[in-house]
Amino acid sequence: MEIDAAVRASSDSRLRTKYDSAVYVVQRAFALYPFEEISFSFNGGKDSTVLLHLIRAGYYLHKKSGDEAHTDTFQNCPLRTIYFETPCAFPEINSFTYETVSTYGLPLETIRLDFKSGLEGLLKNKTTKAIFIGTRIGDPNAVGQEQFSPSSPGWPPFMRVNPILDWSYRDVWSFLLTCKVKYCSLYDEGYTSIGSIYDTVPNALLCDSSNGKSFRPAYMLSDGRLERAGRAKKTNSNSAGSNGINSTEGEQIISRSASVIVVGDEILFGTVEDKFGAALCKKLHEIGWQVSHVAIVPNETDSVAEEVERCKSTDDAVFLVGGLGPLHSDISLAGVAKAFGVRLCCADYHKEIMS
Repeated sequence: MEIDAAVRASSDSRLRTKYDSAVYVVQRAFALYPFEEISFSFNGGKDSTVLLHLIRAGYYLHKKSGDEAHTDTFQNCPLRTIYFETPCAFPEINSFTYETVSTYGLPLETIRLDFKSGLEGLLKNKTTKAIFIGTRIGDPNAVGQEQFSPSSPGWPPFMRVNPILDWSYRDVWSFLLTCKVKYCSLYDEGYTSIGSIYDTVPNALLCDSSNGKSFRPAYMLSDGRLERAGRAKKTNSNSAGSNGINSTEGEQIISRSASVIVVGDEILFGTVEDKFGAALCKKLHEIGWQVSHVAIVPNETDSVAEEVERCKSTDDAVFLVGGLGPLHSDISLAGVAKAFGVRLCCADYHKEIMS
């Protein structure tokens, strides 16, 4: 099977580990549920493209482990596939989706309803116990999910199967490039996270400085935390939106997303436990925010400035913890000021405030 062979031949040990874990989840799903009662949610994005080929590999290995004859006939996996098509999808996404399902012989069911109504109809017409979904940690709908997660309260009952939940942006592109599989052409035009035609543009971080008009491919983005930098900030009153099933990559987002920066040498030295940062993350989740990134940095102005600079390139609100007192070592405000290119003024009581 070409996917399995390509990963096994790779020198990337991290990719091999991630692949083994994901394929195990796929095989486990095939062992737990009848094949005809499993579906695959495909949306044409990079994550679901990775998942497609992991499912193919897992299906092949599942059949092979059963000592079934003629395993060469299991190069493809005829799994029921659902696609939520919307009028605001990129034409390239639609074209790639239909071309891909044809190439790999996937029995496709196109749904043109909202997610909840579409799922209700799907489960009513065909018994569906589990659905493979390309959700990754860091995706807005990943909060609280595990590799096997029941659907949310109020939704049709099924098991969400998330084989690539712990994969990073770098892992996704390592897999796609190593296995040399086709992906949507928009990624070669600088798009790093694809939503609708109304909220998605090429990632400015990939702009070719030589002419300012063309963009480098998505796999050249050095910091995967910035993959959504080409997505317009928006809010969604229905934070449970898709229940993990999305028509386009990362389409449903919760009300706000946050990054937390904790400043303190004592935390890095292990002499003090970071209780406040953990409590802040918990509180943010309780009020419906998603914490997408947490960083602990030393008491150094440049370190704080670099981390704030990195975070402000995203759509996240930034919360900074520590280093905010009157002591000489409390340099957080100075780091923030440097990141934003402003200066500090000192009040009479020796506390620094932003000018």
